Amino acid sequence: MKAEEKKQIYNLIKTISQGIYGYTPDAFTHEDPVFKDDFISEGLNKKTSPITENQTTINSIPHDETKKVVSLAAISSKIQACTRCRLAATRTNTVPGTGVEKPLVLVIGEGPGYEEDQQALPFVGAAGELLDKMLASICLSRNQNCYIANIVKCRPPQNRDPQPDEIQACISYLDAQITLLKPKMILLMGRIAGQTIFKTNRGISSFRGEIINYNGIPAMATYHPSALLRNTELKAPAWEDLKKFRAELLKIDPDYQHSFVKE
Repeated sequence: MKAEEKKQIYNLIKTISQGIYGYTPDAFTHEDPVFKDDFISEGLNKKTSPITENQTTINSIPHDETKKVVSLAAISSKIQACTRCRLAATRTNTVPGTGVEKPLVLVIGEGPGYEEDQQALPFVGAAGELLDKMLASICLSRNQNCYIANIVKCRPPQNRDPQPDEIQACISYLDAQITLLKPKMILLMGRIAGQTIFKTNRGISSFRGEIINYNGIPAMATYHPSALLRNTELKAPAWEDLKKFRAELLKIDPDYQHSFVKE
């Protein structure tokens, strides 16, 4: 195995562990290991990997911990038990996310509303129906090629905006999901999702349609479906955003539309 491959695996497990446990497990608190390519030792004809006493390999991570962290189910279980912020006291259900496990696109909203809190699913009700139509217009679907998640996994009371400390308490779960899902692109629905991923305080109208690199993944924001339901004049610019998103996605996967089945 190449050194870079070992490093990628190590960082994957580290990121997901932080998301699940809410802190850095002991296995990752030391200085990051120095990885080297495996090589074939002359005369032995087998792969070995020399290590100095100050180096650590990926094999030093406990096997049971490695198995436990690398799954969406494990992340969801950790979210369901989470009490990191005040939202845990008022939620009915946590809403980890839903969709396919190897998505082409990750869709990120801000947080659960009333219906989502009741059903433990993201984007249900009128806003969810509109989101499904928006996705279908560019050959995307939560059942075929998307995963849908939120910035925070519990409903803020009265559907208020998530507070900065609540976002901070929850964001590692989303980062763990992104690391595990490895989507080709990220579509951000609304101001809160856009501001969090873009790391900005600007209004959504000032950065919607822009494409940035988020941890190596192209990400773009547009208006939240709820905003479109309140103000139909936003539908035209939102459609322009979706067309731009589709154009970028086609550069990454020119054939993705061919496998889409209209539901």
